[in-house]
Amino acid sequence: MDPSLFGESKTGQLVPVSGTPGVTHGFIPHRLPPDWIWPERLWPLLLDAHRALASLDGTGKNLPDPTLLLRPLQNREAQRSSSLEGTITDPQQQALFQLEPKLPASSTDPANAEREVFNYGQALLVGLTEERGLPLSLRLIRRLHGILMDGVRGSDQSPGDFRRTQNYIGSPPRFVPPPVSALEDCLDAFEKYLHAPKHFDPLVEAFLAHYQFEAIHPFADGNGRVGRLVLALTISEWCGLSDQWLYMSAYFDRNKDHYIDYMFQVSANGKWEAWIEFCLRGVAEQARDTEDRCTRLLALSRQFQEKLREIGGSIRLSAIVNDLFESPVAMVTHVQRRHDVAYPTARSDLKKLERAGILRRIEGYPRIAYYCPQVFDITHGD
Repeated sequence: MDPSLFGESKTGQLVPVSGTPGVTHGFIPHRLPPDWIWPERLWPLLLDAHRALASLDGTGKNLPDPTLLLRPLQNREAQRSSSLEGTITDPQQQALFQLEPKLPASSTDPANAEREVFNYGQALLVGLTEERGLPLSLRLIRRLHGILMDGVRGSDQSPGDFRRTQNYIGSPPRFVPPPVSALEDCLDAFEKYLHAPKHFDPLVEAFLAHYQFEAIHPFADGNGRVGRLVLALTISEWCGLSDQWLYMSAYFDRNKDHYIDYMFQVSANGKWEAWIEFCLRGVAEQARDTEDRCTRLLALSRQFQEKLREIGGSIRLSAIVNDLFESPVAMVTHVQRRHDVAYPTARSDLKKLERAGILRRIEGYPRIAYYCPQVFDITHGD
């Protein structure tokens, strides 16, 4: 990290660190809230972001079964957040892994990537359910990290425990978070801020907290993914959403260089305005994109149910179709176990859905498996 890049308006303190080759200084961020005056020019952008978010939330809260749309959104978030960290998996293979997850056999096993994405989805579910009963806290954040790092590369880095060694971002290091000696104070202040009276709009506060978490970088590995998990929780809770409807990783992934640079410029030169503007534009963009996907998924669900009525589908077939929104693949053995039917019956059910144009056979897979191209197009398409 080059100390000369940090100006007089930096939002923290540069301190000497030793013991890490090529690293001479670390950065300890000032406590939140920042010494920053809200610029009037951002009011229209903030109002637009809130309008888009309220419209999305209205679509979600009026659904008879919100999980029908939440799960595909969470699956998309898991892949896009992992993609930001360089973990890229094929959506179809990822969905198959989700049906039958396994532990990687070694650090070079390709299943590592699929397990990382799967773990992110599990952490999202746990965060959503536990946050309703527990306040946002370091304890919850550590639990999310433990789930995220379970059985994958980096699982030797003490999952669920804050780091005990110096870490850094980039190679060569572009940003060096606080030294271990300052970590406890930084985290204590961060947790207090989560529960303190807010000085800015709650949506703005969520992105202030996201920056702060990433600047502290409290874990040896997995900080970016945990930070985006916490961001989804803070937006949902602080903005009073009916559920966890907004995920920002797709926007950050599309604008990765800006995402990294704007956070660095907050640290180095106090450029809060540019960071918040970037994030508010992302909220409006992602909320509208998500609402469009929700509308299309809901229309697709109705279209599928109409096809089932045309072919005289059973209650079980309807349940299998609904499951495709949670995981857009289906295996005969999985349907057999889930619905407690004989293997030939499960195979016959999936063949009916194939003939109805709802499923397509996955070629080259060792077991009989199908996928739903329409759901994949909506959830993973641009």
